[in-house]
Amino acid sequence: MDSDVASIIMAAGRGSRMAGYTGNKTLLPLVPEASAFIGRHPILLHLIRQLPAGPKALIVHHCQEAVREATRHMDITYCKQPILNGTGGAILAARPFLETIVCDRCIITMGDVPFINPATYVRLVECLNDNAMVIMGFKPVDKKQYGVLEIKSDRVECITEWKFWRDYPPARQTALSICNAGIYAAKRQTLLRYLPILASRPQIVHKNINGQMTPVEEYFITDLIEFMVKDDLAVGYIVSDDETEPMGIDDQAALEKAQSLYERLKG
Repeated sequence: MDSDVASIIMAAGRGSRMAGYTGNKTLLPLVPEASAFIGRHPILLHLIRQLPAGPKALIVHHCQEAVREATRHMDITYCKQPILNGTGGAILAARPFLETIVCDRCIITMGDVPFINPATYVRLVECLNDNAMVIMGFKPVDKKQYGVLEIKSDRVECITEWKFWRDYPPARQTALSICNAGIYAAKRQTLLRYLPILASRPQIVHKNINGQMTPVEEYFITDLIEFMVKDDLAVGYIVSDDETEPMGIDDQAALEKAQSLYERLKG
């Protein structure tokens, strides 16, 4: 693996499902003290320390001053996502960072997945030897509403969201056993080539804004994969053997589960 690998960490969102907490959820503690929301060892700092050596960009928006303060002792480039317009919007915000670094390979991860093993990041990056982009997958007992990887001949053909695969015949649903963890590796020059295409093709998503369903433009990393596959670029994948490894911390129940898991891992 290259000695240096760039990393982009998405930490811009509000975390609206974390009821009762108004801060940036990536700053929530893995070691609770006064409550689940008050403690030490923030999720984000643990995550950053797990990443490979190399330049790091932090995508910020919600409570960005607190995020900057918590990470000010680290060598971090901050990229502001002007509006919260999807995971693809976060990568578009990182374009100036990608244009200035010299690393050939890049990891893209969310800011609320603290338990990715450093060896898993290595596997992701090494898989770029044969692929333009690589997706981390996992096999949960319950697929819930995760996106699933549709694979043919060891290549990912697309990521299909739940709202589409839920209508597949039962046998096809069962066969699609690998879910998208939302963590990726990509060749930097390939990303830069496809970001203008992503920027030109927003999706219209209807969201509840002030009690009214309103159409808004959003961008998604999964669309990058679609563009690459159409151009016959190889998109690969790896699979985590442990479904807790890519767990995201979306709500208080997940936070408390993560805090218990971290305590066990320390022991």
